[in-house]
Amino acid sequence: MVDRLRRGDPAAFDEVYHRHTPGLFAFLARMCGRAAIAEELLQETWLRFARGARALPAGVNLAAWLFTIARNLCRSYQRWRLADLGRLRAWRRAAADALAPSPHEAVVAAETERRLEAALAALPAALREMVCLVAVERFSPADAAAIVGVTPEAARQRLHRARALIGRALADGFSMGEPTGETS
Repeated sequence: MVDRLRRGDPAAFDEVYHRHTPGLFAFLARMCGRAAIAEELLQETWLRFARGARALPAGVNLAAWLFTIARNLCRSYQRWRLADLGRLRAWRRAAADALAPSPHEAVVAAETERRLEAALAALPAALREMVCLVAVERFSPADAAAIVGVTPEAARQRLHRARALIGRALADGFSMGEPTGETS
């Protein structure tokens, strides 16, 4: 068979192909875990085999030679995939760093969030629960009304009062009556 391959006999190639394809595919599929990748690696194995068939050493074990090619391709793919995952993680970190707020923006955002939480905590319970249901949990005002057992109109009124109190607390620099250090 090796002599026929070295002479370029297409029938010899077909014979080797049909004999070894099922085993090579099963090996590659188990090694890389994905049939689509195994198919690509199998095709590349056969391309490399076809390119080197005329230079095969006499007496070479064809199955061992083919599985060596397949194994090397699979290992190269796995190394590439690991490197690619590393590159992807680095890109994600760089993008996150680029989108990260400046130190000033982070301080302002943290202070605003602190003041908003304080204003929310200072609301009467009936108003606070309505804001939490609608603004945080994303229920519609009608659904929030049903949850707390009030009419939809009462829910809208509670939301309106709560938003007004929170807005006033943020605008005045006070958290519902607690001074932030500013004087009016």
